[in-house]
Amino acid sequence: MTGQASRYDMYRLIHKALRGFMVDTLAAVGRMDADDDGEVAAVLGRVRSLLTLCASHVEHENRFVHTAMEARAPGSSADIASDHDHHARDLAALAAAVGAVEAAHGPARADAAHALYRRLALFVGENLAHMEAEESHNNGVLWRTHRDEELQAIEQAIVAAQPPEEMMLVLRWMLASATPAERANLLGGIRAMAPAEAFAGMMALAQSVLAPADHDKLTRALAAPALAA
Repeated sequence: MTGQASRYDMYRLIHKALRGFMVDTLAAVGRMDADDDGEVAAVLGRVRSLLTLCASHVEHENRFVHTAMEARAPGSSADIASDHDHHARDLAALAAAVGAVEAAHGPARADAAHALYRRLALFVGENLAHMEAEESHNNGVLWRTHRDEELQAIEQAIVAAQPPEEMMLVLRWMLASATPAERANLLGGIRAMAPAEAFAGMMALAQSVLAPADHDKLTRALAAPALAA
């Protein structure tokens, strides 16, 4: 799409975070040892966190992004909103599949775990296609109807609506899934607005998430004159 490189893309980092969280969680379910109670509890906890975040993401898009689209291009969010209704049903089915694993024992738990894996794989696949549609269609509408400053304001409203634990979960997966330049720009922007103590916590999170080489790149980038000011 022409001009996309020069326009503000509110989907870029959140979708990288969601893709990373989805794919990593799917892999964890696929290799889960159904005979290890501790591992099962930990992995199912991750699945529940993913489902909660996906539900929140859908709610935020419906409330903030689709409302903005409809205000200036009526009908433009209809197809994506229909996908969101489908996702809500999928999330409920996945929650039930998690419960089925928890309730099962012995060989039945391995069967339930594999059923969860297949259902989650289908959900992830559908969401990968859905996110591409949003980045193509929704961004096309938003770029035609809104200035970059307005798009940034919509994104800031979404961030303000997130509880702190959700915000940190999103940041964790953004950091893990972003390029070095994207990480530096993200944290450089946060540093300019956040209290020093809060920013220190975010840097500690980055250190826990990133490989040593990536963390070194981040600290060097944040110390560069362009971001250190």
